[in-house]
Order: sequence, then C-alpha cells, then structure tokens
Amino acid sequence: MPRKIYDIKPPKVARKSQKDLKESLVITKGKRKIQEVPQLTHGRHKKESSSIWWLVLIAILVIVVAVGVYLFFKLPKADVTIWPKVDTLSFKQTITADKSVDSIDIENTVIPVQYFEANKTNSQDFPATGNASNEGEAQGTITIYNKYDPPESLNFKTGTHFMSDSGKLFVALQKIVIPAATKSGGKIIPGSVKINVQAVEGGSDYNIAPSNFVIPGLKGTPYYYSVYATSSNAMTGGYTGKVKKVTDDDIQGAKDVLTDKTTSDAMSALKSQIPSDYVLLDNAALSDVTEASTQTKSGAIADNFTYKVTVQASALAFKKSDIDQFAKNYIISQVPDGKTLLDNTFKIDYSASTVDVSGGKATLNLDFSSGVYQNIDKNSLALSMLGENANQINQTINSSLGDQISKVKINFWPFWVTSAPNNQSAINIELKFQ
Repeated sequence: MPRKIYDIKPPKVARKSQKDLKESLVITKGKRKIQEVPQLTHGRHKKESSSIWWLVLIAILVIVVAVGVYLFFKLPKADVTIWPKVDTLSFKQTITADKSVDSIDIENTVIPVQYFEANKTNSQDFPATGNASNEGEAQGTITIYNKYDPPESLNFKTGTHFMSDSGKLFVALQKIVIPAATKSGGKIIPGSVKINVQAVEGGSDYNIAPSNFVIPGLKGTPYYYSVYATSSNAMTGGYTGKVKKVTDDDIQGAKDVLTDKTTSDAMSALKSQIPSDYVLLDNAALSDVTEASTQTKSGAIADNFTYKVTVQASALAFKKSDIDQFAKNYIISQVPDGKTLLDNTFKIDYSASTVDVSGGKATLNLDFSSGVYQNIDKNSLALSMLGENANQINQTINSSLGDQISKVKINFWPFWVTSAPNNQSAINIELKFQ
C-alpha cells in the first residue's frame, strides 16, 4: 500500500506523532524514569487572538465613524439670543372701588370691593385712686311713748330728730304713728311704737349705751314732756376710717385704656377675616366705640370698679388681582400696534383718596407702568435663518427688526459647525431683557 504523505497532518495523525515523540524521549537512569517533554509552540492560539483584536479595533473604528457622521448630519444646531429694546409706558388713573359691582369695568373705571366687619367687647377691673374719709353712722331701735292727756294718737314724719340724754342726735328712718294713751282707774297708760333710728353723723361716738330720748322739735309745746323715747340696747355701726373712692379721672382713664385695647382687638379680628389675596388700605378701615360704661359713679366709695367697652371695626378691601388686572388691561389698550407687554416689568402703586366704609365705596389713585417691546415671530425668523452663517443671520435680524433690538448673540454647535442647520427645529431663538 502506498504511503500517504501529508502537508498538514490530520488531528489523529498529529496526536499519534506527538505520542511517539514522547515515548522516544524517555530515558532510564538507574531505577528511575525521567521523562523530558519538549515545549510545543501554540501557533494556532496566537493567530486566533490576533484576529479577535483586529475585529475589536475595526468595530471601534466603525462606531467612531458612525458617531461622527451622526453628529455631523443630525446634531448641528444654532442658538440665537436677541435682546429687544424695552420702552416704558406709564399711566395715572383714578378708579372707584364699589361693593355693588361684581366684576372689573374698565370703561367705567370700577373694580369690586368687599365689606368686612368685626365686633369686640372687653370688660376690666380698674383700681380707684381717690382718697376719702369714711364714717359709718350708728343705728339702733328706740321705743316712743305717748302719754298725752287728753289721749290722742300722734304722727311724725320720716327724719324726725331724737336727742339722747347725752346730747347725741338721731333721726327716724320711717314715718311714725304713735297710738293714743289709755286710762285705767285714773291712771294713764301711754301708747307706744318701736322705730329704727340712725345717727346724724358718722363715728364711733354715736355707739351710745341704752338711753332716754326727747323730740327737740316739740320743745315749747304741751307734747314735749308727754312724748319721749327710750332704747333698751346700745347703738352700733358708728366708725371713722380712710377709704378709696372712684374719681372722674379714674373713669376717664379706664375708658381710654380699655378703648385702645378693644379697638386693637377688633382690628385684629377684622384683619383675620380678610383673605391673604385682598388689599386693606390703612384709611379704608375704621372703628367705632358702640358702648363705654361703668355702673360705678364718680365719688363712689370702692377699692376698684369695672369698665366695659364694645368696639365695631369695619373696612373695605379689594382683590390684589383685580386692581392688577385693571391696570394691565388698561396698558394693553394703550400699547402701540406691533408691541408686546413685558409682564415682569409691571409696577403699580395705589392709595385711597376718599373712603366711605359704611356706603361701600372708595376712590383709589393708581400710578402704574410696564415695559413693552417689538413683537418677534420666532418661527418665521428661524425659517429665514436656515443654512445661513453668523454674518448672514445678523443681516437677517437687522433687516427684520432694525433698531428694535440692542444686541444679538449667535452660537453654533458642535464646534466645527459654521452655519445654521437646514432644520428649523434645530434653530433656537431666545429673547432676553436687560
């Protein structure tokens, strides 16, 4: 059989040759066998690794080229910043705030206003500062006798004086009717009645022991010795001391202090009712004292007294948005054709010249202004910039807006781009205001 000759050995033949080579290199030394196997070069593995790296490099190169193409054709954009010139329009206007209307009326210069009301009542004790001497009058009971003959009943008015045997005067606290005396076997039995009396002056000197009394007013008449009185118990209650009394200044001072406090409380209660989006002008609120009184009169003996005050607070307030809207609408009605209102430049000041809170009307003076600038149609302007370089864009803006702008800034992206893309959506126009 002819011998086969291989340029490249098949795997089985190659494995057999390596086995024969290993066996031929076994050397026996003594009783030990030492096997020496030559290191074989893996050329095939090296070729495979090199091929993989080349594939990776090619893939990276393809990605870079693809990204570059995408950036070049898809991402170019132009940022155009324009600073329009701003003119200021200023106005002064007098308007009426009326609670009878519900909406803004620019033609008649009227805005709605709302009426608010709050009531507050406070009472407080105040010390009396006046000094006085206080004398308590002694009081007691006496029995009046009538032994007048011929017998008859006697009448005496309230306030009739009785004098004790020690010379102290007392007055009757009631009307007196003394029954007539009676006779029994030639003996006269006097009629009698008990009454309450009070000393004519204060002081402890009138706290007298049981005494006999006469009626000084009967002196010189037949009744003087026939009508008399006695007390079986001592008079009590008479004293002298220093006390406080209420003065006119005390009452007025209490009124002033409590009125200020109650007015402040009423105003606070009023403001708490007004929503945060409403404006309350200082002279559009008023307070009215509806009650200020005390049951203690000037001169009364007392250590303190109570004062009471009631205050009604009322106001007119309007919505901040209503007055702002009125002013903005007014400005818009006066803006020249082709101009646009610049909202963030709007300013307004207002004050009330006349206020009728109870009538629900107020006259307001307005001073307001706002900036305006030339209308700019970004869409049509962007269309006119397609494919233009920076100089051409500047010329386009100048021819369209002229002296209505103060500055223009143009930026292209990425860095290698030198003209606006042909895609309108890639052209960004921004307006800035100084």
